[in-house]
Amino acid sequence: MKTVFSRWLALGLLGAASALAQAQTSPAVEPVAQAAPSSAPTDTQTTAPAAATAPAAAAVTPDAAKGPPPNFVAPAEPKADDSNAARAKSQPGNNAPFWRSVRGSGEVSGITNIQGAEAGVLIQRFENYPGVSYTTAGEAWRQVRNRIIIPYGGSLLLIVLVAIGIFYFTRGAVGHEHPEGGKRIERFTPFERSAHWLNAIAFVLLGVSGLVMAFGKFLMLPWMGHSLFGWITFGLKTLHNFVGPLFAVSLLVIIVTFMKDNIPRAWDWLWVKKAGGLFSGQEVPSHRFNAGEKAVYWFGALLLGVTVVASGLVLDHLIPNMLYTRGQMQVAHMFHAIAAVLMLCIIFGHIYLGTIGMRGAYKAMRTGYVSEGWAKEHHELWYDDIKAGKIPAQRSGEASVKPAASLPKTREA
Repeated sequence: MKTVFSRWLALGLLGAASALAQAQTSPAVEPVAQAAPSSAPTDTQTTAPAAATAPAAAAVTPDAAKGPPPNFVAPAEPKADDSNAARAKSQPGNNAPFWRSVRGSGEVSGITNIQGAEAGVLIQRFENYPGVSYTTAGEAWRQVRNRIIIPYGGSLLLIVLVAIGIFYFTRGAVGHEHPEGGKRIERFTPFERSAHWLNAIAFVLLGVSGLVMAFGKFLMLPWMGHSLFGWITFGLKTLHNFVGPLFAVSLLVIIVTFMKDNIPRAWDWLWVKKAGGLFSGQEVPSHRFNAGEKAVYWFGALLLGVTVVASGLVLDHLIPNMLYTRGQMQVAHMFHAIAAVLMLCIIFGHIYLGTIGMRGAYKAMRTGYVSEGWAKEHHELWYDDIKAGKIPAQRSGEASVKPAASLPKTREA
């Protein structure tokens, strides 16, 4: 009996050591059912001398010498036809069982030295909903980005650009050319123009880099190659991250500076009903900014601009006391992408009318001055208040009215 007990105890210790070593090297494996030995040793089966078991018995600790704990079941040795053992031999490196175990365990954090929220979570779980075929939130976000935001957003941008092109080639530039001479009216002060151009330059840099990051994989990568495309996108992403705060500050200055003149008034409704005379060719009287420009201010600059800035600050990790979980970053990205696409569509129209779409508009922002004829044609109510003395013609404090002879002799665009 002593020999039987020694072999039994040695077998139990060897099984426990094997299980411990396996747990240290492979912490996430499919659980293997434990079973009792197929047969227990008997006195008639014992043929090995007692000395053969002496080394194992000598290594037994005092606590283990008392015998196995109650209900102890020794692990069975793997059989030749065991599925895990067979897979390990026929498919070395197959981690499917491991990932099935992780995926089935849900958002359970492991042990890691990396700092940050959810650093120990391998897979972000996503509860199944009717009609949803993917099971992880990361995959859900990827599908929304690649199947909704990218194709529909790109199509909307293309439609806006095509519509602007068709309008320009069929309608031409809006307004008339006004001859030099007479008095000039200051439409934008140097401070207003500086804030506008700083914000415009930042917006263009952000727009170009954002479009490359969103659509470059589909439009540029196939013919550019991975190396060049990787360097370009890395540089543009870095530029995007650093220009973003500059855009945020300049946008705040724009919002505060132009808010007073963008308050909706009663006459704006007439402008809306007639679409500003854009199709009829007859300008609708308006004040310093018409209803269309006010819509760009309130919807484009304020609503969409603030959304883009707020979500961008989250993506740049610039919001204090925030966890920055995967879910927060995914929601911020979707708000950022959708608001940016809509803002680009609006600013495309704004850039068009501010350059080649309306005669004299670009020079007004470049020099700050417009002629009396331009002011009367495009903003008649504003011009009438200036003529009546309710609004100064020179807003920067140099003089009440600036003669045309003191300005650069250039023709209006």
